[in-house]
Amino acid sequence: MAINENWNIRSRAHACAHSGVPFEDGQVLVTVLLEDEKTGELLRKDFSKASWKEVESTLTTPFFFWRTEFTVNKSEGNARAEIAEKETAETLLRRLVAEDSITTENTRYILAVMLERKKQLKQTGTRETAEATVLVYEHSKSGEIYLIRDPELRLDQIEEVQKEVSRLLSSNSAQAASENNPAGAPANPPAETLAPTDAGSQPAAPDGATA
Repeated sequence: MAINENWNIRSRAHACAHSGVPFEDGQVLVTVLLEDEKTGELLRKDFSKASWKEVESTLTTPFFFWRTEFTVNKSEGNARAEIAEKETAETLLRRLVAEDSITTENTRYILAVMLERKKQLKQTGTRETAEATVLVYEHSKSGEIYLIRDPELRLDQIEEVQKEVSRLLSSNSAQAASENNPAGAPANPPAETLAPTDAGSQPAAPDGATA
């Protein structure tokens, strides 16, 4: 299965996929990624802990699953609006994930690591597939899942990718400044990029994460 085929970004559900009972603020739930046997599409399902105990043995082998916490402090729509307004790197990553071009895999990886450093994304684990090593990220505010291929960049490749990320972010900042400040007010400085050693290291999967 091609990892990003039929997959963009999946938001968490508001109710248990098994019982249909709405989740409560602060409730611990189990998020599962499953491959649909008929279509090959990667599906996301969210279960309460009680429901997970009932259905775990009946499911086909999950692509990945982990525990997370449901929050209702902000609606997901408001969280996404805040992200788009304040976090240019997040906006760029969203667009590139949606476009899913093989030419931007390196850029997506660097952006994901940048956002992880800023605690906007958290890596829930990794999965080895026939095509690549896949890094599973969850957004800390919206609970959305991103699947990012690990391009296994060499140190001599990281600098070029950083330059491309910086160029894209600077271009976006300049465009936004032009639209919001037609009188010619100065644009915000370019967003932070990573030191080469930062992008080359992977955080360990959290306790309890299962491939």
